[in-house]
Amino acid sequence: MEPATISSLLQNAVKNLQARSDTPSADGEILLAHALGKPRSYLRTWPERLATPEQQQKFAMLLARRLVGEPVAYLTGAREFWSLALKVTPATLIPRPETELLVEQALVRLAGIGLPRILDLGTGSGAIALALARHHVDSQITAVDLSIDALVVARQNGVDHGLTNVDFQLGHWFEPVAGRRFHMIVSNPPYVAEQDPHLNRGDLRFEPRLALSAGPDGLSALAYIAGNASAYLEPGGWLLMEHGYDQGAAVRQLMEAAGFVTVDQYVDLDGHVRLSAGRCPV
Repeated sequence: MEPATISSLLQNAVKNLQARSDTPSADGEILLAHALGKPRSYLRTWPERLATPEQQQKFAMLLARRLVGEPVAYLTGAREFWSLALKVTPATLIPRPETELLVEQALVRLAGIGLPRILDLGTGSGAIALALARHHVDSQITAVDLSIDALVVARQNGVDHGLTNVDFQLGHWFEPVAGRRFHMIVSNPPYVAEQDPHLNRGDLRFEPRLALSAGPDGLSALAYIAGNASAYLEPGGWLLMEHGYDQGAAVRQLMEAAGFVTVDQYVDLDGHVRLSAGRCPV
């Protein structure tokens, strides 16, 4: 293998990725930094340094996998969410920036509540639960997922960040918390329609279908959670759910039909309603 500088490796990678990725420069930098075992800033500081043959080979393998569509987060095994470096695997959904809106609004509603009890449904990598646990250290959080493989990842993320106020439970939605009540329930459930063509495109092809799709219209999980949440909430408690960009009106109807007296909705950076927050009667 011919010696190659960091700069030349990155330039060639970006050129190859341009036809396959919406973020070729970022993808190339993240993968090269990962192969080198260095931060991304190292690439700009030492562009003329030579990569070792082993580093070049590792980078070439990562690049080949990215060129067939495998998500960068799965290739590196990590994704940052709410300033937390989280492990992710093909057993977990990759945390998205838009989900930080849910964390933000949850923290607003938790202000002033002492020792809040929070339920995170469909926790996946533990992103939401751990972000809340970090910023609300006196909270008691129960995080539920149906996938044992996802819970292994979530528990390890909790250990890695020294967050001990999250209890991870295996089960279907509310089953592990029968008879309990919480001040808040949060969820980023599956909400993509089963036949949506996007499931066969881009990163979604590699993510767990269980965490992505729910019923013919994508509303099955949202409807189930909205319809049952009040039995697990304290009076005045809040349910916050992320949902699809075109599901805002439907989710509002679901929450109002379930008896929530206040339904607030929030838009993402593209102006689409992506979060609904409903409050139980006091």
